[in-house]
Amino acid sequence: MTAAQISGLAPVAVSPLLTRLAAERATGALLRDRGTLFLEDGRIVHAESPATPGLDVLLTTGGGLAPERWREAVDRAGARRQVARFLVDSGGLAGGELEICHLAAIFDAAFFALSPGTGPSRFRRGATHWIGSVRSVPAAAVERETRRRRELLDAVWPYPLLDTSPVVPRAAAPGQTVTTRQRLLLARADGVRTPADLAWVLGRPAFHTLLDVRRLAAAGLVETPHAPVLAPVETPLPDWITQTQSPDVALLRRLRDALEASL
Repeated sequence: MTAAQISGLAPVAVSPLLTRLAAERATGALLRDRGTLFLEDGRIVHAESPATPGLDVLLTTGGGLAPERWREAVDRAGARRQVARFLVDSGGLAGGELEICHLAAIFDAAFFALSPGTGPSRFRRGATHWIGSVRSVPAAAVERETRRRRELLDAVWPYPLLDTSPVVPRAAAPGQTVTTRQRLLLARADGVRTPADLAWVLGRPAFHTLLDVRRLAAAGLVETPHAPVLAPVETPLPDWITQTQSPDVALLRRLRDALEASL
């Protein structure tokens, strides 16, 4: 159950501009600080973010496509914005594999592009992406999945510093086991690479890598970084406060006597 469902309130739009563009059935590129969403008739047809491995990495490093086949597709079909079609028609990739990786790339990049506090958004009408047509996704579905992923990360282990800090493995406890997927991640975690670095090395979606790292941290297999505790800043007091002044004893006695007489 989501936080919105628990509170009984309607979920807040992840991006009001994206919601409006979807209602207008707009075509173009929605540019934000951490990524770009490409729309066609109000539906998202592609997304990319510098925080995530692109479709090329998912297909080559993480998949079975030879890097030279990807470069060939870009060289021969990129100008016509038909790279996806070329990959399938040339026999370099099965349509189903392309569609799965493409959807993963959309949701992965959208998670970061739609992250809160990423500055103003701009929309470039009519802009298209050279990958071409694969499959479109309703904007509402992308927003809903983005919210779900945010809540999932915090539910697993609510330490967001893990997402940007070097991944430092810890020794497993006696009898503690890890999955094959986690073992591959830990084998490449050298105390320097961040989750984003590991996503590129492994050819996996960045969000899935974040989730794996948080789960490993919750299990005690990765160190959880904590924000440094800042030493309190001592503000010097004015001289007139710090100076020792002898009290006027006679005056204090007169005040006491007057107070007692009034009672």
